[in-house]
Amino acid sequence: MPSINDILAVILGGGRGARLYPLTQMRSKPAVPIAGKYRLIDIPISNCINSEIYRIAVLTQFNSVSLHRHISHI
Repeated sequence: MPSINDILAVILGGGRGARLYPLTQMRSKPAVPIAGKYRLIDIPISNCINSEIYRIAVLTQFNSVSLHRHISHI
């Protein structure tokens, strides 16, 4: 029987964010800041951690440099 440690969460974090254009000119939608120091990607990551899912993969696609930088500092 699989345990909670066998679960891998996959977060899709690569949208262009065309409707958020002024905010997504230099970053992907998941890297858009909210509430100062947080980013949109922090919400699903926090949900995983609060659900005791610690194996998390984030798939990135568009303008992902700032998103990679933010995730590496968490």
